Parts: sequence; C-alpha cells; structure tokens
Amino acid sequence: MSEPKRGAFVNFFVFLWDALNFSRRLLLNGLLLLVIGIIVVASLRGGPTLEERSIFVLAPEGRIVEQFSSDAASRALGELTGDPVNEVQLRDLLRAIEGAAEDKRIERMLIRTDRMSGAGFAALREVGAALTRFKESGKQIVAYADSVDQAGYYLAAHADEVYLHPSGAALLEGIGRYRAYYREGLQDKLGVKVHLFRVGEFKSFAEPYIRDNASPEANEADLHWMRDIWNRYLSEVAALREIDAAKLQAQIDALDEEIAAVNGDLAQLALRMGLVDELKTADELRALLIERGVKDEENNTFRQVGLNEYLGFLDREKLPFDSRPKVAIVVAQGGITDGEQPQGQVGGVSTSELIRKAREDDEVKALVLRVDSPGGGVFPSEQIRREVELTRAAGKPVVVSMANVAASGGYWISMNAQQIYADPSTITGSIGIFGLFFTAEDSLERIGVRSDGVGTTRIAGAFDPTRPLDPMVGRILQTVIEDGYRDFIGRVADARGKTYEEADSVGRGRVWSGAQALELGLVDKLGGLRDAIAAAAGLAELAENDYAVSYVEKEPSAFEQFIANMGKNAMAQATAAYIGLPPSLLQQPAIRQLREELQLLAPPVRGLPAHVLAHCLCSAE
Repeated sequence: MSEPKRGAFVNFFVFLWDALNFSRRLLLNGLLLLVIGIIVVASLRGGPTLEERSIFVLAPEGRIVEQFSSDAASRALGELTGDPVNEVQLRDLLRAIEGAAEDKRIERMLIRTDRMSGAGFAALREVGAALTRFKESGKQIVAYADSVDQAGYYLAAHADEVYLHPSGAALLEGIGRYRAYYREGLQDKLGVKVHLFRVGEFKSFAEPYIRDNASPEANEADLHWMRDIWNRYLSEVAALREIDAAKLQAQIDALDEEIAAVNGDLAQLALRMGLVDELKTADELRALLIERGVKDEENNTFRQVGLNEYLGFLDREKLPFDSRPKVAIVVAQGGITDGEQPQGQVGGVSTSELIRKAREDDEVKALVLRVDSPGGGVFPSEQIRREVELTRAAGKPVVVSMANVAASGGYWISMNAQQIYADPSTITGSIGIFGLFFTAEDSLERIGVRSDGVGTTRIAGAFDPTRPLDPMVGRILQTVIEDGYRDFIGRVADARGKTYEEADSVGRGRVWSGAQALELGLVDKLGGLRDAIAAAAGLAELAENDYAVSYVEKEPSAFEQFIANMGKNAMAQATAAYIGLPPSLLQQPAIRQLREELQLLAPPVRGLPAHVLAHCLCSAE
C-alpha cells in the first residue's frame, strides 16, 4: 500500500524543519572549527617565555582557600570570559613563591594585596613563612597598596619596603566576633519554639536561637583564643616593621586621637604609625621599579610576571612524570555534611572516598589530611574519622595539618591521625555536640490553626513540628546528645592518650588556639603544611627529596579538562573577548558561610529528626 502524499502546507514545515536542523549543525560545527583553529594557531606560535630580570607580582585576587569551591570548567570559563572565580589556592601561592625564590630569572617580588578579600590567620602565616624564605634567598620584596586591610597588611609587612598611595589607608582593627541574636524575633514575635539539647557550657553555636545576647561562658572562651591569635599577629607585625608592639596596640585603641592628630588623613596615619615607609602614587612606584629593573617598552612598565602566568611557566617546565613514591594530600575544607559534596566542601561519602583512594593507591606511602573545617554533622564526621583509622591500620601513616579552623567535627576527623600539626593561630577544639529541634505550635495558634489527631504509641507523631514537644521526647533527645558527647570525649581520650576526665576538661565545647591546644595535648606539634608533609614522609621512611607530593581530588571529566586547558590559553582568551562571550558564565556565589548554616538547619536525612551536630561557628579574619 503506497504512502499518502503530503500536502504543500506539510511540505513547507518539513522544509523549514530541515533548514533549521541544517543551520544548527552548521553553527555547532563552525564553533568547533573555531576552537580547534585557536588551539592550532596558539600551538604554532609557541608559548610565552619568561625573560631575565623579571619582577614577580604577587597580587592574589579574592579569598585565599585550601581548595577551589568550583569545578575546573567553571573556573576556566571564567578565565576565558574575563570574569575569573575570586579564589586563590594557598598551595598555588606557596608554590609560586618558593619557585620564584630559586628562579634566576626572577629578580625581586612586588606584593599587591588590594584585591585580596580574605584569609585565615593560619593561611597568612604560611604565606608569610614562604615570603621570609624568599628574602633569605637574597631577593628583595617591595609591597604597594592603594589601600590595604588587616589580612593584606600582614603579607605587606614582610616586604623590605612598604609603600602606600597618598590617598590610601592601612588600618589594623584587631579581632572581633559579633553575632545576631534572634530569640525574641523567633520565639516572642513568630512563636517558634527552639529546643536545644547540648553538653558543654561553651558550646555556643545555637545560643542566638535561645538568647538575646552572648553567654558569659561564650564571651570568656572567645576572648581567650582571640587574644592569643591577635597578640601573635601584633607581635609579628611589630617585629617585621621594627616598631614597639605595645605602642602599636595603644595607637589602635586610641585610633580617634591618632586620626585627629593627622587631620583625618589615613595615609599619613599609616606613615606616622610606622606601618609604611613612604607614600607613593602608582606611577611613582612604576618609575622606581623600572629604574631598579628592566623596562617593558611595549607596555611602558617594568618587566614582570603575574601569579597565574608564573604558575603556567612552572607547570610547563616540570617533569612530565614522576616515578617517586608519593605523599598524598586530601583537603577537608568547609562544613561537614552528609553524602556526596562538591569540591570545596566536606561530604561524609565524597571525602571518605578520597581517603580510601589514597589508601588503595600502591604509589602512595603516606597521607596528609589538610583540615580547614568548623565541623558539621556527627555522622559524616565519623565516616571520615573511620577512613583515617582504616588507613593507619593498612600501614600508611596519616598526619593531619590543621589550617585556619579545625574545630568540633573538624577535630573529630583529625583526632585519630598519627600526628597532628597546627599553626599557633589555628582555631581548634570545640569538642562537643548539640541538637536543635524547632516547633511552631504557637505560630499556628496565632493564625487560628491547630494540630490534632491520634497515634498508636506515645512517640507516634511526637516529632511533628506543629505539635508541642512532649517532655518524654525532650528527655530522649538529651540522652542521645549526652551519649554522643561521651562517645566524642571517649574517642578523644583514646586517640590522645588521656583519661576521660582529662579529655572532658579540655572539651565541653571550648575553643582553643593552636598554641593553646599544644599545651593541652590536643595537637602534637606546631607547624604548617610543609612540616606535616615532611613528618608524613619521615613516618613512611621516605628519604628527604625522594618523594613526590600529590593532591587527591575528584578527577575532572574530559570536557572539564578540555575547557580548563583552553581557559589557560592566551589566544583563546583574546578570541573570547573579541566575540563578546558573557562575563558571568557559571560563576559560583560567594556566600559559603550562609550556605553552610542553612545546610546545618535543613531537615536531617537520617535518624532522629533533631539536628545532631558537631559544629563551631568560630572564625577569625
């Protein structure tokens, strides 16, 4: 039977569809040919070269982190479109500084921290130590800023010469931690009832839900560790600048009088306090560095190389393969939550998989767990701790390197390591857990809504947030929290060779600095990542310089790797700018702390419907 003939109207739409389909294929193939052409042209032209007598410009843009919080494709597309992700990995800063110290093509360093948006004190001290080693190589460091904050100034203070714009500012303000308290808003005005179950008078994370101000215990504990970190910052800056620390503290405390003495001129204030050597405009600094170095005639500036460009040189010049045994590094950065989490966060499943991957790799002889986490869920923390325990049982040494924060759940995942290293300004401890449960029966009552019904047992429906909390349920939750705390303290006691009473005396949710934690036996040694790597290699009986260091991270897909390589290509960037690609493609939001808190307060995924957490809302920047 023959098929019926199509009418002219149908034939027109078939033709139109075929034409659109052909146009789509043509466009996609054209874009593919364009990308291939860019890569071929760039390859034929060859890469840039690093010239002699170059100045290495250390100008981190964004926040200094242990690990990027976005995937390789997002970062590469940001680079390609001129809208990069505002994060800089600490490891990249250290690698670049150490490479520049030994590189004969690098004559000196210029530090610019105007666009650095944040860094923990431990990370700052790691970079500061690398800058000291750079100066010890005999090379000069010059620092310049239009304006500089407290974190950026710590790095600038390591320079041989510090210059500031005449209209700029360099202000040191100390460490403070202030939080919003909303008991009245939640409970009195909205009618939400917050039920808190905790052990430890210093476990203050949930205080804003049940109080209108900070408890005396919270203020006492916070001030204790903050003073230690601040005094260290102040004494180090004073020593680097050869000024008196006590005088500097007094000037900060009397800042209104100091500013009045210079008629409100903040740049003159920085000069008066000895924080800078001289006031210069950017063009005056440029002329100075041209005079000391070599002029870049094409760009009318001094010969220089930036951070990302220099990292590219280091990557191209390293050996393509390394057959030496490895010390693996797994990064645990951010809040600890259940399941699979993206890079830059800690997931009970995903982070455990990375540790397991390192353990099962025959080339890996030791593991360093780099922790920068305020904690989170108890269950995912225990999943990760167990993997650390299994790695040690498999005969591979595990050393923890605490970064800015390794508190509460961050300490939980650390405590079973063979050795624990912390920076003196690391924030750690906060050994304790708590539970939160919200009910809204009064809120519903105010709008005329009531909950009623029946259940086959007293516990049936008892966790319904529309009903009042049964006192029996409160006793159940408190008992569970107390058992969890005993488990935490017992594990700390076993891991750290303490009695239960000794572990409890340094627990109860209290936060400590790294230096204080060493005195209390919660960590083994003071030092940074470099020290922890050397210790792990020593425990594995690897000879000095006879091992490679390798980060164990989620492998990028082939597409991500392709985009990442293209994003690094200068020709590809120029072409992207020419054809006008959008500047905000796949950019990740920079609101990590809010996101982490909302995750913690989201409905639990297992067990009791109350939140059982080992989390510390503690940071110092």
